[in-house]
Amino acid sequence: MPALIPHPAPVDAFAVRRRDLWQAAGMGGTRLDHVRANVADLDAAVEWYAKVLGFEVEAYWPPDAPNYAHFVTQSGATFAVMVAEGRGGRFNFTVDDPDALWDKVKDLAVVVEPLFDTPYGTRKFTIADPDGNELGFARNELT
Repeated sequence: MPALIPHPAPVDAFAVRRRDLWQAAGMGGTRLDHVRANVADLDAAVEWYAKVLGFEVEAYWPPDAPNYAHFVTQSGATFAVMVAEGRGGRFNFTVDDPDALWDKVKDLAVVVEPLFDTPYGTRKFTIADPDGNELGFARNELT
């Protein structure tokens, strides 16, 4: 009987194909560093993000007549808001305790998805900002 040859680990064909496509497009090292939600009123948006989520503005732009603000982040992509046409973005944030955040924001925002456990093992909820952008909050899997 021939000797058994160990089978290599399964290959995620989709991940390999996606990587190949990105590299072919010259974007093999691309990573997401900045996301922006379009809003109708900068002051109202900044006030909502500060009041409901506790976000703190790091900078406004341009200095003479701001139409853009980005918030302080611990790590990952910069999150910003800007007065611009178009609505309907979806942004997902990772948090240590979605239950505590849910208790804080559930009565202050439009609820898109109430707090629930997903079939893939995390806990999350989704709310909408005053401009209709959806904000998802999921448990940090490292905690």
